[in-house]
Amino acid sequence: MPTSEPTGVINSLRVLGESLIAGLRDRIELLSVELQEEKFRLIQLTLWFIAAVFTGMLAITFASITLVYFFWESSRLAVLGGLTVFYTAALIAVIIRLRRFIASQPAPFEATRRELEEDIACIRKPN
Repeated sequence: MPTSEPTGVINSLRVLGESLIAGLRDRIELLSVELQEEKFRLIQLTLWFIAAVFTGMLAITFASITLVYFFWESSRLAVLGGLTVFYTAALIAVIIRLRRFIASQPAPFEATRRELEEDIACIRKPN
């Protein structure tokens, strides 16, 4: 005895529901992958930043000590003032560059947003 499968409106609704759930599952998986990528990128960026700050501070400290020691007898105050001006200018340049870097980064979850926009465009497209 053959089993009768639902036809018509009920079958169409079932297929539509399955399609929506499958599409939603795909989008959630994509969001999950992008979230992992963003997390790893943030961790990597943080570690590189810490390493750069640490080594930079060591280099600046020892260079400054050496320079002040070299000019200790003749013009140590002028050297200290010059170093202060130089480090302040360097700080400003770093802050400007960091702001440009942050502004140039892609928006988080760009691929997920793009896929959702394509889904919406497909739904709105007339047959």
